[in-house]
Order: sequence, then structure tokens, then C-alpha cells
Amino acid sequence: MGIGAFVLWIAPDTLFPGWRQHWLFTNSIMGEVRVSLTAEQLSSPVLLSFRTVSASLMVPILEELFWRAWMLRWLVKNDFETLPMGTADRQSFWIVAALFAVEHGPYWEVGLLTGLLWNWWMTRTKSLGDLIFVHAVTNLVLSLYVIWTKKWHFWM
Repeated sequence: MGIGAFVLWIAPDTLFPGWRQHWLFTNSIMGEVRVSLTAEQLSSPVLLSFRTVSASLMVPILEELFWRAWMLRWLVKNDFETLPMGTADRQSFWIVAALFAVEHGPYWEVGLLTGLLWNWWMTRTKSLGDLIFVHAVTNLVLSLYVIWTKKWHFWM
């Protein structure tokens, strides 16, 4: 599933060059795609290694704790700790997916699809550890792809 989410992430831009420049993705609300690192930073193996490690280890843990372990249940019931992991109703499922999409700015459409996929996975497996692993695989493969192809725009 992690590799599938990676393919989902790069597919629109790979299949349709210029996709990300469409007004639906680059606008005053969602922002624009731009590389946040300088050319000097992009040539630093230490920085690229740190970026890959943080994207593959820290980001999946922090995002999944927030989105799937907390918010998905909190939107169902404020006393979310009384609900089993993976509990969601239709409203929390869609709200979390939509907010996850917005968090990814001009990549909102693939963020939405990934959010839906990962919400579904969480409600099906009820395993935060599995989801963190899937997210980590996606981010690791994406990081390696970015470094290999020098398509830095995926790292914003």
C-alpha cells in the first residue's frame, strides 16, 4: 500500500506535465509549488539524508498520531480515548481526509486520495503501527525518487 500511495502521489505530474500549474492547484488559497531548499542545500548529502530520515520516520509518526489516532476519533467523541483505535463515522472520515488534503497545499488532490485511503486502512485494520509503516514506506520511496530524479518540487 505504501508504494501504491507513492505511485498515486507522482502520477498526475508524471502523466500530465504542467498539471500542478493549473489554477485548481496553484492559487492564493492552496499556494504554489516551489522548492524550499537552495541549490547548495540540494547538493548536500547530509541535508538530503536528514530530510529523507525525517520524512520517513518523524513525519509518519507525527501525522498519524494527529490525524488517525486523535482527530478521527475526537470528531466522533470528545472523550476520544474511550473509543477503540480506528473508530470513525462518515463525518469524521471525510473531515479528516479533507483537512489532510488541505495540509498538502497544491498537492491537495493526491493528499485527499491518500487521506481517504489511509482513513480506510485505519478503520479496517485498527492498527496505528501498520499505518505509520505504510506512511513511512510512501515517504521513503518518494524521498528516494525525488533525490534520484531531482524533482525537488515534490518536497516543497
